[in-house]
Amino acid sequence: MQKVHVVFWGRLLTSVVLVVLAAVCALDSRCCAQEETPTIDISQDLNRHVIIAAGTPEIYQGHPYLVQNPDDSLLLVWCINHGGPAGPIAYSSDRGLTWTRIDANAPEEYRTHTNCPSIYRLVDVQGHAWHWVFTSQPWLARIVSGDGGKTWEEKAPLGFANVMAFSSIVPKNPNLQDGCYIGFFHRLLRNDGVVLNKEPRTNGRLEVVVSETEDAGFTWSEPRVIASVEGKDLCEPCAIWSPDNKELCCLMRENTHKGRSMATFSSDAGQTWTQPQDVSWELTGDRHIARYIGENRLFIAFRDQALESPTRGHFLGWVGSYDDIKNATPGEYRVKLLHSYAKPWVGDCGYSGVGVFDDGSVIALTYIKYRDDEDKHSIVETRFTVEELDAMASEYAKANESK
Repeated sequence: MQKVHVVFWGRLLTSVVLVVLAAVCALDSRCCAQEETPTIDISQDLNRHVIIAAGTPEIYQGHPYLVQNPDDSLLLVWCINHGGPAGPIAYSSDRGLTWTRIDANAPEEYRTHTNCPSIYRLVDVQGHAWHWVFTSQPWLARIVSGDGGKTWEEKAPLGFANVMAFSSIVPKNPNLQDGCYIGFFHRLLRNDGVVLNKEPRTNGRLEVVVSETEDAGFTWSEPRVIASVEGKDLCEPCAIWSPDNKELCCLMRENTHKGRSMATFSSDAGQTWTQPQDVSWELTGDRHIARYIGENRLFIAFRDQALESPTRGHFLGWVGSYDDIKNATPGEYRVKLLHSYAKPWVGDCGYSGVGVFDDGSVIALTYIKYRDDEDKHSIVETRFTVEELDAMASEYAKANESK
């Protein structure tokens, strides 16, 4: 008799679990299906591609970051190997069609900096532009150029514990030229409250912090936490202002990869922030880079990490509005930009560079395992126009309506 009771209650418990799982899936079925927005594919159109730095069996080209200047010239930095030493710098005067290496202009010490350099153009109150390259180690290292990259100077590291250097810097007051900027990066908080720098992780979580400068990058405030959620690993923040410049959005990678990416918002120029919230599955990924392509339209490039997505692990673009981010709505469409042959299949790409030009043309670049061969990662750029993508998305939608 006891055995019968055990079987009965076991079956009942199983039924309850199945009902709960079915309800959860029904509430959030798009984690698998992602059927509410088209996903178009330009990844195999080789005529769009520019190989900026080719990988070889020995050389892994990794983790690029791009800055677009007001005259549409471009500066690009990256590292060698996954999170390895910095050094490569390239310049383009023709919107990314051709590139010239200017590594030799950098100080020798720069080649000892490691892990994912990022580059920014910060303008001081006198109107002078400074190009800063920040690298994770040692202790958020940096070099600066005051002449557009012709010459560079090593500056003392900021001394901030970090996992990665600034992945986003935005003006604090976007309507003013006052030299004030907010920098976003992430670090590791151990369970005992100790913030680690480079040390191996055994416990704790990743958290997003900000630091501010009032002199266009020369001095920075002590970092303060803006997003930290137990059970989550929030990192690689991407900050953008709302179209009316009244609200800041910080879009974040969630590195446990068990759920969606997250976002937090500030309506007081970065002083206080909302509790982090999920964004849509369509925008779930790693290392987002966002650029406006219209008054309230955004193009965001990233490594797709949505669960069960058919493009998971590949280099993806998303087109939607600022409100789509805030309301966790799907957006207009997604586009597979480049195919990653990295193994495991979840990919090793992203760390995007995005350039948007007045004629509607866009470039998006990344590090990626470009071919299924013995060569390691390359820095690859793909080119397109917003008009092209819109037309392809429209045709996709029409074709699926008739099915």
